[in-house]
Amino acid sequence: MLTSTGVVILVLIFAFAAFLLALPAMLGRREQRRRAAVAGDGPDDGGARLEEQLASSRQPFRRMRDRWRARRLDDDTWDDLEETLLLADVGVPTTTEILDALRARARREGVRDADALTPLLEAEITASLDHEDRTLHHRPGQPSVWLLVGVNGVGKTTTAAKLARRERDAGRRVLLVAADTFRAAAAEQLAAWGAMLDVDVVRGHEGGDPASVVFDAVQSARARGIDVVVVDTAGRLHTQRNLMEELAKVRRIVERFDGALAEVLLVLDATTGQNGLVQAREFTSAVGVTGVVLAKLDGTAKGGIALAVERELDAPVKLVGVGESADDLVTFEPARFAAALIG
Repeated sequence: MLTSTGVVILVLIFAFAAFLLALPAMLGRREQRRRAAVAGDGPDDGGARLEEQLASSRQPFRRMRDRWRARRLDDDTWDDLEETLLLADVGVPTTTEILDALRARARREGVRDADALTPLLEAEITASLDHEDRTLHHRPGQPSVWLLVGVNGVGKTTTAAKLARRERDAGRRVLLVAADTFRAAAAEQLAAWGAMLDVDVVRGHEGGDPASVVFDAVQSARARGIDVVVVDTAGRLHTQRNLMEELAKVRRIVERFDGALAEVLLVLDATTGQNGLVQAREFTSAVGVTGVVLAKLDGTAKGGIALAVERELDAPVKLVGVGESADDLVTFEPARFAAALIG
């Protein structure tokens, strides 16, 4: 006769066996939801991941809100908010604009308590991110070429792989192009990603002409019926001027294929904060950036850089990287970002 302990053990064994039997179905449903979200046919869990990965940036705002409890709105409140925005790397010009707009709204609505500012701040941050078009563009009937630009070390190659994963999961045929012929490790890394994702990679000879590599890749893509060509470009040459001239040349080569250039995406390392904006302006001037990918947002307390980027570069943040795996790239949504930042 079984003891009570034996009964408990049997119940646990049966429960564990049932869990193992159900696990494949659970994982299958999870994968279906993820693929549907990537394709735009279902709910995207990017908001939850964004909230999780902005935890470091959110802490100063949460501490500020704690200080605001049962406190009247006064000059100290505004000083506190200004300091918190600057700590989050929102930048002086953007911080000033947000504070001015928030003061005016608080006066209009007769706000007297400090903690009543929180929903107004969230709304103001959302409103300041006012670029309407955050979609990644495709060219029907021909390959859509997406150029990824940015200095070395910001995460361009990993971002290229993440984009390839998104597009592949959305049912599109993708070609990766290793156009950084000055750094063998970049091409090898992209080739490794391509093998992992089952996506073809075009690469040239080390030290070769990047523009020629891109030209051959686009020609090949047109012949093979490829939908999206993701180009990983160089991030450093002997001088910054040489780099910008090389990138401008690559852009001109793509533009020879009428209408093929769909995106020029500047990849920024969010952990560099305001320091990255100087280099970002050079890329914007040289190659006409159409959107920004904020990489490594999960590793910084400077999440407010998204606001500074949009104001300083006049280009929309289209995607944010919230992890290291191939599917940790989510669409940037201002309302979700503001909610995740303010907490």
